[in-house]
Amino acid sequence: MNIDIQNLTISKAHTHLKKRDFSAVELAEAFFENALVKNKKINAYTEFFDDYKEQAKLADKMFASADNEITPLTGIPIAIKDNILIEGKKTTASSRMLSNYIAIYDATVIKKLKATNTVFLGHANMDEFAMGGSTETSYYGPTRNPYDTNRVPGGSSGGSAAAVAMNGALAALGSDTGGSIRQPGSFCGVVGLKPTYGAVSRYGIIAMASSLDQIGPLTKTVEDAKLFFETISSYDSLDSTSATDEIKKINVKNTKTTYIIGVPTDFIYTEGVDRDVLDNFKVSLENLKKQGHKVEEISLPTLKYSLAAYYIIMPAEASTNLARFDGVRYGLKKESNTLLEDYTKTRGEGFGKEVRRRIMLGTYVLSSGYYDAYYNKAITVRNMVKTDFKNAFQTVDTIMMPTSPFPAFKIGEKFNDPLQMYLTDIFTVPANLTGLPAISVPSGFVTREEKKLPLGIQFFAPHFQENILFDIGKDLEKQNN
Repeated sequence: MNIDIQNLTISKAHTHLKKRDFSAVELAEAFFENALVKNKKINAYTEFFDDYKEQAKLADKMFASADNEITPLTGIPIAIKDNILIEGKKTTASSRMLSNYIAIYDATVIKKLKATNTVFLGHANMDEFAMGGSTETSYYGPTRNPYDTNRVPGGSSGGSAAAVAMNGALAALGSDTGGSIRQPGSFCGVVGLKPTYGAVSRYGIIAMASSLDQIGPLTKTVEDAKLFFETISSYDSLDSTSATDEIKKINVKNTKTTYIIGVPTDFIYTEGVDRDVLDNFKVSLENLKKQGHKVEEISLPTLKYSLAAYYIIMPAEASTNLARFDGVRYGLKKESNTLLEDYTKTRGEGFGKEVRRRIMLGTYVLSSGYYDAYYNKAITVRNMVKTDFKNAFQTVDTIMMPTSPFPAFKIGEKFNDPLQMYLTDIFTVPANLTGLPAISVPSGFVTREEKKLPLGIQFFAPHFQENILFDIGKDLEKQNN
């Protein structure tokens, strides 16, 4: 059977694999070979794994024996973001600091996927230590957008999103600290899910900001995101922030056929948001209304402060997490005359410009005399944003916004202007500050310089109610079919 990788989804591939229309080895080969060709121009992968066929053979054995451990992810070829540990594989967070680091254990999500014999094709490129919104800060060079190679794929999970968009993987794992799954999902025309904080174990991810980081999938369809999420989501005793099944059950409500969609109009219709993005948002909203959903204008008064709070909390946590990279325990080591010089030389040469910038910002806001003025105030604002969302969900089921204020921008366009780059996160960071689940779903295209660029719409839901996101996301998908 000729494998149509362009139109294949996880659910379709699973059906074909069960029917033995093609083998997991043949499926993996089709995506791997296409990834090798496309990667020369796109640079979505930092490394390809040479044991992918052996992995696929294990999946074929499961299908042949009708193993009861088979899941929809069995035999599915995927890409793994380069900050998620796979035992025995080089895992670098796309940084020179860890350029030769070999992981000595599996992340919990990797253990789960290995148990069902998902096929790992390679590690996907990313912004260094997940610090960036364009995948331009990678030590291995920028990833390019498959829709226009002069533009960015978004970040920091840009390699994961590009791998799926270029049919170099059927799905991918990413991490989302301030929009790092959803924004590249929007820029590359794929679905990006940021689960509820605690729904998916963070054990084995190279941490950036521990109270914000969350692992999640990038897929072609909302249904695929659901299947992926269900495979990797469960309680993990190795992650102290992992939610128990009891907590999840308390929060989950019954699925409905129609929902009340909240729209924070005063926050969305502001200066700096691309006109085509707003027009696309209006069209998407009207299409959802036609399907029976109700729309209610809501107010989230403190939402406008969320970006400022995020860019205090995130660097503070990042500076603390990255203190472990000192040239003594593991990673790059640069020797000098004194121990202090060893530290400064190692970190100065091992970290890129954006990482050093965020470490300095974080160290500053945590320093004596500034802790109360900045960090504590940001925590107060974070709690206020949480309260605003909690109040809003008393009257609406989901909250809808654009994923990004503009479509994919050109490589280098914002790279030397950190403030402009940080503004790309304006619609996505609230989900991380609040721990809420959010999904970005493709919503159409705009034309720039004769190239069609994807756009995305984002939905928020109450904690552990990903089922709402999957329902409303599938309805939005209908406008593109």
